[in-house]
Amino acid sequence: MSVLGTPPKKDVADDVLLRRYRDTGDMEVLGELYQAHAEMVYYVCMRYLKNSERSKDAVMQIFEELIHKVNKQDIQRFGSWLYVLSRNHCLMQLRAEKNRHQVSIDEFVEFPLAVHPDGDVEEKEKQLTALEQCMERLPEKQKRSMDLFFLNEKCYKEIAESTGYSLKEVKSYIQNGKRNLKLCMEASHGKG
Repeated sequence: MSVLGTPPKKDVADDVLLRRYRDTGDMEVLGELYQAHAEMVYYVCMRYLKNSERSKDAVMQIFEELIHKVNKQDIQRFGSWLYVLSRNHCLMQLRAEKNRHQVSIDEFVEFPLAVHPDGDVEEKEKQLTALEQCMERLPEKQKRSMDLFFLNEKCYKEIAESTGYSLKEVKSYIQNGKRNLKLCMEASHGKG
């Protein structure tokens, strides 16, 4: 718990290491900064890739991305920034495999990042659980369309074929489902 207006210790340590890396280009400093968050990165990768070996590979690839990206972006909170970078890396990997251009639920449900900086992984788990609960509350046709679109990465046409809904209905269910999910996530975060 930090005094109001004082950044949590972890953020301060991250800022110091980030500044030191930017000033010196010392890979050991970047490694130390990354290592403090590697468990969270692995957890995010497991959540999306659902495979231990692929997640370990992704952790290494994300570190390599850091080398190039960390100097090019304005990073306010390294842990939050790294979470988004990790998530996007996994989503891009999943998309490349499917060779489809889809969007992820995360891209329109903005998770409030680093609400509890010391409990990053726990906080993400709470948010993902809230997302799953919100999905369950959707009307059946919206839920089914959203599941197929976001979780199974099906296109509108494939969803229409597999459900018997018209293309227009599928688009409507997904659009309304996204809006309802966003409202539900905002409401559940408000309770937190």
